[in-house]
Amino acid sequence: MRDVKLVEPSTNYKESYIDMIAEWNTSNENLVPFVLKMETDDFESLLQELKGFSQGIGIPDTFVPHTTYWLVNDQERVIGAINIRHRLNGKLLKIGGHIGYGIRPSERKKGYAKRMLSLALEKAKNMNIYEVLITCDKENIGSAKTITSNGGQLESEVVTEDGRIAQRYWIHLN
Repeated sequence: MRDVKLVEPSTNYKESYIDMIAEWNTSNENLVPFVLKMETDDFESLLQELKGFSQGIGIPDTFVPHTTYWLVNDQERVIGAINIRHRLNGKLLKIGGHIGYGIRPSERKKGYAKRMLSLALEKAKNMNIYEVLITCDKENIGSAKTITSNGGQLESEVVTEDGRIAQRYWIHLN
């Protein structure tokens, strides 16, 4: 695995980010985290909206402030995205948790998710979040391994509104 880092979304990564979204859309998979579903036609507006979300500006009533980072490699290629929610509401406490993340399809199973989550946990700690809830679908074994390899402890399983089973993991930071 090449060296990677978390970066704040910026125009420096516009082409690579749009390429990642196109790759994801071609795969017909769900884009995770949800911010990947945002329109990229007006890239400056996208960046401003993401910045606003981190300050609690422009978020829907059912959302909480959240900060998005992109994982980039040493060649400045966007590999994935991770979203850190600053706090939990009732819905996120059940399903969703503090962190949502995803790796572009062509870069999976290379250790990037594990490294991205590790880097994001440091960011969470800097936000004074020391008890981190992360959830994933029970059948998403790769995500469960990513979470447990970063210290996640399975607390419970819950049934989602659409009948899937979600696993709830806690990571205790110190």
